[in-house]
Amino acid sequence: MLTLYVINTCDTCRRARKALDAKGIPYQLHDLREDGLSAPLLEHILGKVPVMTLLNQRSTTWRNLDEADKAGIDANKARELMMAHPTLLKRPLLDTGDEIRVGYRDGDYDDLKG
Repeated sequence: MLTLYVINTCDTCRRARKALDAKGIPYQLHDLREDGLSAPLLEHILGKVPVMTLLNQRSTTWRNLDEADKAGIDANKARELMMAHPTLLKRPLLDTGDEIRVGYRDGDYDDLKG
């Protein structure tokens, strides 16, 4: 079964959910804010998505970080920040089992079968 990682208040995440629902595709929902982000889950995601692709540097959370936290960002520092602030992950994340799709735009899930 697919797993969709979201933040419930995210409009893009809502659109992704509607797209899956409209196609009748079953999925598990995991809210990163409410359900949390464990180290093993982050490592699972990072096994399929490059760390700097996953880090959302356009988020409110990123903008609110101290400049010292943002300076000299590298893979290790990004991991630490994502563990401390799960809302730094780009979303939604759709785990198909074979891949993890980052973000959502209309039509992104058209190839999926219900």
